Amino acid sequence: MTSLACRSTRFPRWRRLLGAGLCVAPLLLSGCTGALGDTRGDDPRGGEDEGMSPGGATQAQVAERSMFPRLSHAQWENTVRDLLRLDDSPGLSASFTTDPLGGVFDNNEAALLVTPGLWGDYQRAAEELAAMVAGDQGKLDRVVPADLPAEPEARAQAFVERFGERAFRRPLTDDERDTYLALFDRGKEIFAGEDPFVAGVRAALEAFLQSPHFVYRVELGAGPAKGGLIPLSGYEIATRLAYLFWNTMPSDDLLAAAKAGELSTHAAVRAYAERMLEDPRAREVVGAFHRQLYDYELYHDLNKDQALYPEFVPGMGDSMQREAELFVDHVVFDKEGGLTDLLTARTAFVNGDLAAVYGVDGEFSNEFKRVELKEAERSGLLTRLGFLASKATARQPDSIHRGVFVNLRILCAALPPPPDNATAVPPGDHATNRERVEAHTGKGTCGEACHATMINPAGFAFEHYDAIGGYRTTDNGVPIDAADVYRLGGEPRSYADAIEFSQVLAESSEAHACYAKRWVEFAHGRDAAAKDRELIQELGEASRGGASTKELLLQIVSSTSFLARVPAEAQ
Repeated sequence: MTSLACRSTRFPRWRRLLGAGLCVAPLLLSGCTGALGDTRGDDPRGGEDEGMSPGGATQAQVAERSMFPRLSHAQWENTVRDLLRLDDSPGLSASFTTDPLGGVFDNNEAALLVTPGLWGDYQRAAEELAAMVAGDQGKLDRVVPADLPAEPEARAQAFVERFGERAFRRPLTDDERDTYLALFDRGKEIFAGEDPFVAGVRAALEAFLQSPHFVYRVELGAGPAKGGLIPLSGYEIATRLAYLFWNTMPSDDLLAAAKAGELSTHAAVRAYAERMLEDPRAREVVGAFHRQLYDYELYHDLNKDQALYPEFVPGMGDSMQREAELFVDHVVFDKEGGLTDLLTARTAFVNGDLAAVYGVDGEFSNEFKRVELKEAERSGLLTRLGFLASKATARQPDSIHRGVFVNLRILCAALPPPPDNATAVPPGDHATNRERVEAHTGKGTCGEACHATMINPAGFAFEHYDAIGGYRTTDNGVPIDAADVYRLGGEPRSYADAIEFSQVLAESSEAHACYAKRWVEFAHGRDAAAKDRELIQELGEASRGGASTKELLLQIVSSTSFLARVPAEAQ
């Protein structure tokens, strides 16, 4: 196995670990040279799983991606919790060097680097976690299987092999096993005075938790390229599935399925993924996708004029986010729906505060209650309070930001960045909000190119909703005008208001292709590429034809682009 050459470190503990012949430092652009060891020559699967055949796909259909995507902080937390079999996530990543946001989602591999500061964070966390487990018999018993051999050497080897398989999400190679066993044996010297076996466990835990094979999701593949692509091993597929559907390491059952060769065909992967979607953790991940895509974090800390909107009370942001979460969960899992339902369904989950703004009749409390909103006033996510209130000022709707959101997040339209000299819409003497926006950015102004044809028409559809999302029929005494035209499918599509506009969006190929594109980005942990175009088109057409969100996910994970990679030399 090729070694990972590391620079010397100022940390005394690392010197002792390195003295055992083990490089425990995570891969750093500036901290390590060489490459992660290639385990394909010494197949850790023991020949039981021949890997995923790429089928008839070629390099032209599979986009490049990193062979070493780093765990996000959320994934690290969940993985440590499950690896050490803790009741809760340790919470240590709260003090880590912050994960930057690359694109829409927090799992974008391009942004997830290991900086020198994060390297130190991992080291300190590994030491703290290892000490915590070694110092608590109850936690130690969870990590050390009860059926280990009694003889010390055999006991140490069994622990290293079993824990190593879970930490690396694959069996250890012979070289790795021997190296970690040597470190395990030195544990009694590193932690003098402790029980020799406990000291060995502590030393091994520290090293495993700092290994590149733990910090990164290593995808070396199952063997030589076939048809220009390298199929992933069963263990690598299991890992991809686990982090997509559960945002954590593979379960013991999933690792066993990989070992047994149960992930060896596209159909088998799809079947296993169907079962994974029934796990409550899948609901959390689907919720996280929509939370990031639809900017729920912007629902909080909103400033609204209390003289105009006394019903906008403290805590409204939390309520609006919870409403959106419950709605998405209901559509995707209870209704088995997809984007069309997200854009058009009137089912809502409201508490007393939200019901007051929606104007829903009935008795409400702090608990969320399922209701049907008025057909003439509400249709899907874009007519819900969270989106509308977060895209508004303290007193007025923000037609521009509402329109930008629809273009970027619903349609994936290519909007250029605003010019450096762009200014906010001035107050003016215009009677309505729409007139103010048109006077500043509409036809005949410097903003005509984008605003008059793309941003404003999308934003004006929501003129019926005030700064907190309440429905209105007049603005400053003038009847609301929410009608406009937006070009979709190469044709101008007209609509009278947000209800009709939401339906137009739900019927458009652009919206469904955009939704598919975002899922491809989320599933692969990278920006969409030109080679993803065919898959995105297929998924978009399926979505437009009525395929559910769950069906889109199943098609993604059973696709060749998910189950194979481009050879490194071709990247």
